[in-house]
Amino acid sequence: MQKKTYDWQQLEHSALTPIYVNSNEELQKRCQHWLTLPMIAIDTEFQRVDTFYPIAGLIQIGDDQQCYLIDPLKITDYQPLAELFQANSVLKIIHAGSEDLELFKQLIGVLPKPLYDTQIAAAFLGWGFTMGLQRLLEHTLQITIGKAETTSNWLQRPLTTKQELYAALDVAYLAEVCQQQIKQMQDRNCYPWFLEDSVRNLTVLESVDDDLESDNYYLRFSQLWSVADYKLVALKELSRWRENECRIRNMPRNWLLKNQTIISIINNWPGNTAELGKVEDMRSKNIREDGAAILAILDAAKERLSESGEVQKINKPIDPVWNKRFKKIRQIAVAAAQEQGIAVEILVRKKDLEALVRTRQLYGEYRIPDGLKGWREQLIGDQVLDLMRQFEK
Repeated sequence: MQKKTYDWQQLEHSALTPIYVNSNEELQKRCQHWLTLPMIAIDTEFQRVDTFYPIAGLIQIGDDQQCYLIDPLKITDYQPLAELFQANSVLKIIHAGSEDLELFKQLIGVLPKPLYDTQIAAAFLGWGFTMGLQRLLEHTLQITIGKAETTSNWLQRPLTTKQELYAALDVAYLAEVCQQQIKQMQDRNCYPWFLEDSVRNLTVLESVDDDLESDNYYLRFSQLWSVADYKLVALKELSRWRENECRIRNMPRNWLLKNQTIISIINNWPGNTAELGKVEDMRSKNIREDGAAILAILDAAKERLSESGEVQKINKPIDPVWNKRFKKIRQIAVAAAQEQGIAVEILVRKKDLEALVRTRQLYGEYRIPDGLKGWREQLIGDQVLDLMRQFEK
């Protein structure tokens, strides 16, 4: 990585007077400079109270000299930022960036890469899993920043001085933290693991297809794994209808239909408006505006099933016998994590263990699932598979 000084104390001071970027021309100019740097820190402030999509209030950038506040209420052309985000020569540093990435994808159309998440790096260093920024800065730089503005109104203009400072400080320290973390991960030989996960996580996010997500949302209703096929078809169609409508109307899912309401509809199978009105948490407004569409989905379910022939089943919940077995597998993971000095949660997740159990039904034998491949398989793969085979004796 190109050598360049990122003085966190200078950046901290600059946060007192952050530079606003509030025109397309200014954004173009700044992005040209940022393209020459080895790394930048990024963050966002947004609101998501009564909408499906987050509404951007600010995009913060920290470079080698200054903290910047990009105003999404003034910017109309994000192409320069998209080019910056796609530049492989510039590392983008973020902290706990999942929601920020969702906003970037929706607002700008691309995800920043290469991407470095300081929260994930903290887990690889054994500092803690899902470590907040406040704790991270206390740990690395022995400084304390406040949280008072976290839930303030980021769409108001002008922003308060406290809001500006809070937002700017979020990107003032990340370059220093990143450089410290990289050195420590290299010393511990776990930096290649971190890079592997970073690339894989971003690849997964980039491959997300909204239409496919809508089609498969019903698979999350694990409580309904055993319903009849025609009800499964209705669940799939009803879930897809809600996803599409919420995107079109830009409203939260629960404002249209709560998950529990969908479950009640499928279980009770109302045949008319009166019966629909008896469904749990079914609002009169929903019935008035959307009742006909909901009932039409139920009415057409059996015909759809006969046309398609089959529908993908929801995974049956893992047998409770595996709860004790998972604890034994976790013991292997804990021992390996302690030896390597990483957070055990970054090594093994419950959903990966469940996927491991299901491989036997798919292949006739236990195999390492995708979520445990790579460095995880090298670290504990053989031990885990040996234990799985012992369970079957």
